[in-house]
Amino acid sequence: MSEEILINVTPQETRVAMVENGVLQEVFIERERKRGLVGNIYKGKVTRVLPGMQAAFIDIGLDRAAFLHASDILSSLFDEQDDKKAEPPLITNLVQTGQSLLVQVVKDPLGTKGARLTTNITIPARFLVYMPYTPHIGVSQKVEGEEERQRLKSIVAQCVSENREGGYIIRTAADCAQEREIQADIVFLDRVWDSIKEKMQSVKPASIVHEDLQLAMRAIRDLVGTSVDKIRIDSRETYQKATKFVGKFIPELLPGIEYYSGPRPIFDLYSIEDELQRALQPKVQLKSGGHLVIDQTEAMTTIDVNTGAFVGHRNLEETIFKTNLEATYALARQLRLRNLGGIVIIDFIDMEDDEHKRQVLRALERNLENDHSRTTISEVSSLGLVQMTRKRTRESLEHVLCESCPVCNGRGTVKTPETVCYEVFREILRESRQYEAQTFLVLASQNVIDLMVDEESSSVAELEAFIGKPIKFQVEAQYTQELYDVVLM
Repeated sequence: MSEEILINVTPQETRVAMVENGVLQEVFIERERKRGLVGNIYKGKVTRVLPGMQAAFIDIGLDRAAFLHASDILSSLFDEQDDKKAEPPLITNLVQTGQSLLVQVVKDPLGTKGARLTTNITIPARFLVYMPYTPHIGVSQKVEGEEERQRLKSIVAQCVSENREGGYIIRTAADCAQEREIQADIVFLDRVWDSIKEKMQSVKPASIVHEDLQLAMRAIRDLVGTSVDKIRIDSRETYQKATKFVGKFIPELLPGIEYYSGPRPIFDLYSIEDELQRALQPKVQLKSGGHLVIDQTEAMTTIDVNTGAFVGHRNLEETIFKTNLEATYALARQLRLRNLGGIVIIDFIDMEDDEHKRQVLRALERNLENDHSRTTISEVSSLGLVQMTRKRTRESLEHVLCESCPVCNGRGTVKTPETVCYEVFREILRESRQYEAQTFLVLASQNVIDLMVDEESSSVAELEAFIGKPIKFQVEAQYTQELYDVVLM
């Protein structure tokens, strides 16, 4: 599998696209005015402790207070307990209002929720993640082979000085890494942590102590694997920064990084702009003729699989099975591309054969293996649904690029002209009983006024006779279909 990373930089935003075998798989967008906070470290101040929720609100200098749950404090303090089943202490015994503490953002603010925090500070580098409060050396599960895992563990153990607190997680990228490379990471992480501790003593509460790298550098650090062939950047300034960064931390990648100055926009190379537009639509076409319907709500995301125009060649069960198999690849890609997180309910087409169900689930698991976010999949339920979760640390693509419709307020529907028309009639009746008026003037959209003076003209006449007053109409071009006013004249 060949991978390319395309980085599009403008003064207003940076976009990173991960392309696998010529197909867009994932996109990251960071706007200068709304930069992501995940990974940033702050000196926070406890503003409120909530015993009933086992949580506290922390002021880190943002518009909304951030959220720190007791479990995100306990994990750094009590992981080494022998009795894992011991009751965790109450939040009131861990933090007090007005207290200052070092916290790190693990989830960006989502919707109306503030950022999610942890006291488990982690500082990532190319091959290692440093955990200053957790004296443990772990290895990524994606590093296969017990011999290689033990080799990496022993290298880290030998390189760490005896008086250095904390531990390390060995990242997937460290597979087959040399001792000197791991040693360089440890030296770098030591310097960063010393700098954070020093700054923590001098800054005021609700201030940032350490800011993670900008998106372009983060993408190179976190996304680049052994199968990445090229990194193309369309900004000369960012290319120069990236070259220095790569030369210092990932020198073997230097031949693959290049400045793109072609006549076509870099995202047009693989029709990425078109893919982004399609990723905002609910319907996803499958090559066979079937399709997915993706509905994203605040509570969960639902994905419905349909055969559509696919009629198959043998029998119905085989047609359903092939559609579901094809859908597993498409929906795994859409989860990454749209960055859908939280609870996901997949409604595969009902299958009678248990073996077909198992194969579809295994195919889904295989297609999710390359996902950078952690996923958990359940078995097929009695209703034929597959429930899964996908870790969410940032806003979905739709929430980054779009906002709720001001007409329907995010419902996805608007009241029909008939509904609005009858609301107007009721409003006129209500006002005629409360106020004295010579005439009633209705201001509404074109569709509503047309309905009133045409199909509902007899109803208007009856209403005029009932209230004993004339009703006039005026089209307001700026009014949406649901908006109207009844003016007393």
